[in-house]
Amino acid sequence: MSFTQDSARLTDAGVLAMQSAAIEAASGMEQPQCIVIVDASGVVLSSFRMVGSRFLSLKSALAKARTAASINGPSASIPEHARLLIAGATQGEVTGLKGGLPIRIKGVLVGAIGVGSGSGEQDEVVAQAALAAIGAEAV
Repeated sequence: MSFTQDSARLTDAGVLAMQSAAIEAASGMEQPQCIVIVDASGVVLSSFRMVGSRFLSLKSALAKARTAASINGPSASIPEHARLLIAGATQGEVTGLKGGLPIRIKGVLVGAIGVGSGSGEQDEVVAQAALAAIGAEAV
């Protein structure tokens, strides 16, 4: 019987590549963003607030990333009827807002990214650009 397993993890280079791609995508759309990348257990690996982004969006970007890591799916997939209850029960740690995506490599969850300060659609475009930078599976 084995008591350990191999696990995939994001490297520092992978995190930096994602962060750079996200910043580039946000700059290209002229929408400064807050970008948070977490590991599969929700621990922050990178957090960046672009000049001109809304400072409170850093909080929502973290909630989006942690939600996506926790459910291994997009933060927006939290059912509409449960969003307020879950947000209240977790003191805002879980959200149903768009912009949180899991980071999967070869089917394995290695983390998540949360983006906030634009529209939900802009946030997801920036998150997708970050995933593409490391060849992560599109959601």
